[in-house]
Parts: sequence; C-alpha cells; structure tokens
Amino acid sequence: MRFAMDPQIDDEALETALEESLGELTPVAKAVSTEEFATVVDGALEAVSGKLLFSMCVLNEGADEYVAAASVGDGESRQYLLLSLPAKGGSLKVETASKSSNPAARIAEAYAGLMDALKVAA
Repeated sequence: MRFAMDPQIDDEALETALEESLGELTPVAKAVSTEEFATVVDGALEAVSGKLLFSMCVLNEGADEYVAAASVGDGESRQYLLLSLPAKGGSLKVETASKSSNPAARIAEAYAGLMDALKVAA
C-alpha cells in the first residue's frame, strides 16, 4: 500500500495510515534485533514515502526500546514521526513527534533542521 502525501493531512490520519500499512511488517512478540527493527522501520517509511532521521536503542521506563525518528513530506507540510518497538518484542508504535511523550521525539525536528543546514553548507 502506497500513501500519497497530502499537504493538509492531519496527525491522526498520518498515524492511522502508517498503522494500517504495518500488518506484515511488525514482528511477532519475540526479542528484536537492531536489524529487525531497521527492516520494520524501512518498510513502514516506504509505505508513506518517509525519510529516516535517526534510529537508536534507549532505556525507557526500565526496558530497552528501539526508537526511530522520521520525516514525511517537504517544506511546510513536513511532519515528524516517532516509531518505537520494545527490544523484548511487541507491536511497533507509530506517533507524530508533536503528540509523543517519548523524550526522543523532541530531537526529531531539531535533527532534521541540522541536516537541512548541513546540506546547504556542503
């Protein structure tokens, strides 16, 4: 399923579109490797023409969790997403960075701005 970016799409519609595209991509509840997380994130972002900003494993509420930040769209219609998956396995959580309570969400927009500035300087 391919999702065409509508510049006026709201956060909830974007989250719903991503969740619907994840059916086969979400691993069964078993320990997840970095490579498996990368595969799931790549598949999810491909479905919405998203761009990966960064990915890392963090300790969140006492448990390891994989987190990736991504952007969808360009210019003023750009939106930032946070994708997270417990390292012990489970479902991939997709949320807009603006609605996320995960501390990594605050980094997404700043990181994208830094990358944009570095591209211009290069």
